[in-house]
Amino acid sequence: MRALVVGSQALLIEVDSADEVAALHAELLRRRAAGALGPVRDLVPAARTVLLDGVRDPAALGARIAGWEVPPLAAAEGPLVCVPVRYDGPDLAEVARLWGVDPCEVAGILGATAFRVAFCGFAPGFGYLTGLPERLRVPRRDTPRTAVPAGSLALAGEYAGVYPRSSPGGWQLIGSTDAVLFDPAREPAALFSPGVRVRFTEAGRD
Repeated sequence: MRALVVGSQALLIEVDSADEVAALHAELLRRRAAGALGPVRDLVPAARTVLLDGVRDPAALGARIAGWEVPPLAAAEGPLVCVPVRYDGPDLAEVARLWGVDPCEVAGILGATAFRVAFCGFAPGFGYLTGLPERLRVPRRDTPRTAVPAGSLALAGEYAGVYPRSSPGGWQLIGSTDAVLFDPAREPAALFSPGVRVRFTEAGRD
């Protein structure tokens, strides 16, 4: 774990994996809630970093954090969101081929996979979901689509994600959902936020 001062009130913590990011983010939230972190305005996780903003003394806090022993995140820790999915994506057959299974088996495999929102970005409401074992990771498409429909469930590398609105994208599309990923009139506006656990269920089934 490496701590870098990146501004007069900003600190960037670098780690080696998405699992470490999730564990560190959860630990930072716990310590801030307990009043043991000092004044920190924002905690922003990314693929391999967590940014702390609004820090009174970034160098001092970075030295403290670098010495922490951060416990792994428990599998059942965090709120759970269930998302019903129709497995009707145009890349479903290709993903099944890469996995070495029949297309009808993809829903069961994804349904049995425990996902967690590692970080958010790309578009409001888009969460990068970790949890795919290495054998299920698939490459991005060679040619990105100019428009991916809103609600598309997609895979690329170590991540899964659901497009909150129509946008260009190069991920493999395997299904679709009617779940609203981002609604400014809702509180919270985003269905996914860092630390949330996600389970994909097959639409029409319990």
